[in-house]
Order: sequence, then structure tokens, then C-alpha cells
Amino acid sequence: MRIISGKHKGRRLNPPKNLPVRPTTDMAKESLFNILNNQYYFDAIAVIDLFAGTGNISFEFASRGCKNIYTVDAHFACIKYINTISNQLEMNINTFKTDVYTFLNKTSLHADVIFADPPYNFDDAQFLKIANTIFEKNLLKENGLLVIEHSKHTDLTQHPNFSYSKKYGGNLFSFFEY
Repeated sequence: MRIISGKHKGRRLNPPKNLPVRPTTDMAKESLFNILNNQYYFDAIAVIDLFAGTGNISFEFASRGCKNIYTVDAHFACIKYINTISNQLEMNINTFKTDVYTFLNKTSLHADVIFADPPYNFDDAQFLKIANTIFEKNLLKENGLLVIEHSKHTDLTQHPNFSYSKKYGGNLFSFFEY
């Protein structure tokens, strides 16, 4: 896993092998950030990273200058790793060790970009529950974007806020907006 661009461009990160994660591939991450780079100034946005795992996406946002990053994962080892790397690289990443659905129902945070990378074994209803909760709670700022990473076997196109999707290998990014 490496940071693609920004202050820490090219830095390789080696998370512990025992983390229950499936990090976004560098190719898919680079493509995602090319899309986001055309829509946002990273130093001016707030980001929420759900099911953060290794923190791969949060580290990329931080390296590119994002100062308001909120990272959520239920696993202590994941949060510990994110905090360790965040401190070493002097990144401003705020971590929350909690279930994502609990976080979404209780948070008062609003973000320009919300990224969710749930386990691929979730069924469509579990993926859609993420989008439904985010839009019902108005957690996205005006012109905000929800991005959900999932396998090609998951279909999220029926959600009323679905905008489009991009495929990278066996991965898809589905984009949702107001």
C-alpha cells in the first residue's frame, strides 16, 4: 500500500497482516482521486472515511492537504494502526472506534466527501442502508459526494441518489449526490 500523491507521495505503508481488511488497490485509489481532484480543493473540504480499515483513503486525503478527516472503524487494531501512522506522518486524522451504523445515526458531522468501503460480503440492503442513512440524516454538505466501494456483484443503481459508477478490475465505485 502506498500514498499516491501529495506531501507523502510514494511513501509505502505496511499495515499489520492480522487486520481484517481488504485495502483499495493503488490503481483504483488513483482513479478515484483523479475524479475527486477535478471536483474539490482538498485543503478546503471535510471527509468521512467509513469502514476505514488500514486508513488507506484517509492517508491519501491527508497527504493531499485535507485537514478535516474523520475515520470510522469498529476494529481496535485498525484504529490503533491509523492513529500510529497519523501521528508519525503528522496528519490530522480524527478516529472513531465504533460501528459505522451507530456512528452515522449519532454524528452531527457534515462532510463534502463520504467514502465507504464496507465488507464485500454485505448484501445490497446493507450497502443501501449506508446511503439511506447518510441522505436521511443530511450528512453531506451542499455539492457533497458519497462514494461506496463494492464488488461488481452488488447493484446500487436503484438508490434515488445514485449518480454513476466507475469500474476498476473487480471493484466498483458508486457515486451518490443530492
